[in-house]
Amino acid sequence: MTTLMEMAHDGLVTEEMRCVAAKEGVDVERVRKLLERGYIVIPRSANSSSEPTGIGKLMRTKINANIGTSRDYIDVGAEVEKAKTAQKYGADTIMDLSTGGDLDLIRRRIIDAVSVSVGSVPIYQAANRGIENMTSDDMFNAVRKHAEDGIDFVTIHAGVTRSSFERLKNSNRILDVVSRGGAFTISWMRHNDKENPFYSEYDYLLEIAREYELTLSLGDGMRPGCINDASDRAKFEEFIILGELVKRARTAGVQTLVEGPGHVPIDEIGLSVTAMKHLTDDAPVYLLGPLVTDIAPGYDHITAAIGGAVAGMYGADFLCMTTPSEHLALPDIEDIREGAVVTRIAAHAADLTKEGVRERARAADREMALARKNLDWNKQFGLAIDSERARAIHARSRNVETCSMCGELCSIKMMREVMGK
Repeated sequence: MTTLMEMAHDGLVTEEMRCVAAKEGVDVERVRKLLERGYIVIPRSANSSSEPTGIGKLMRTKINANIGTSRDYIDVGAEVEKAKTAQKYGADTIMDLSTGGDLDLIRRRIIDAVSVSVGSVPIYQAANRGIENMTSDDMFNAVRKHAEDGIDFVTIHAGVTRSSFERLKNSNRILDVVSRGGAFTISWMRHNDKENPFYSEYDYLLEIAREYELTLSLGDGMRPGCINDASDRAKFEEFIILGELVKRARTAGVQTLVEGPGHVPIDEIGLSVTAMKHLTDDAPVYLLGPLVTDIAPGYDHITAAIGGAVAGMYGADFLCMTTPSEHLALPDIEDIREGAVVTRIAAHAADLTKEGVRERARAADREMALARKNLDWNKQFGLAIDSERARAIHARSRNVETCSMCGELCSIKMMREVMGK
């Protein structure tokens, strides 16, 4: 089949491109050229009915919500509600990271529950019978099965290789590998004394991706899991490998994202993002966080949002939300809501700085400023990222015209009278 990227190369404008152009306020021909070069992706597979979403250059910063069962907690209904909640509060995509229960059923239920693009990590299912029993066929068959079910994008840890494992062993890391898919891959390589199949048979992976119009999200198996481990050689070696894999995917007409860290101090975030962009020829960058400190369990949705805003300013295109349960437990529905809202705030803060996006983003802030000047509470609630919470908090005020912080001493009301406006 001819892929979306190849259609863009041939000068064809598709419905997906038109839809993204309309959503983003970008000329459709510009969208086509960006897609052709791999600077944006539109993750929508051949078997999917999801709404087309553009991720990358000149696009609004997007956010993803991770949901899914664990082997300790299997409640399909709860995960479906988490997916719906995430979309309601601003998630542009959902990833099903389920590891417990009927994984095929859970995946299909989540896909059916939302209209946004859905991603997955196929190796989680391939390893369901135990890493030592997993074969390379299991790994590729899982990718194919997820694509057949309508998954739009898949995380593939193809940059975790025997070479990068050797470099890891010679490093001074405290937490070694915190990526579950990365740990699965390294364990498999060590057990079988073989190269990572997703790397050694990458061309076969590209064939599957082409067949199903599946977007590859090249996973950051070597992402740092603590501040001490940030910006080390293992991480940058993986960036180099991923850059090479992006080039091969583009040649094959396959769309690719590149995933990144992790835990990174604020002053090193710019280095990480710009290095990723440079080494991958401006592929869309997808980050978990990055979390800017390790000592805030219970508030890691905030540590990640801080890092995400900074990363977005430096060019990150796609932020994976973190919840208050990060490092502690499986998130509940309220955690998902909190994580989605806080990450949406980070994404918007980044958009206020981005070329080609800042004008649209700042227009919303200008509208909010005017609504505050006019003490137009309904307009303020309508513009708010979380209008429900804003309304609930304001409802505690006894003063309908102003807020209960200032009441009759409201500076805005006072200056309206002084200025005659």
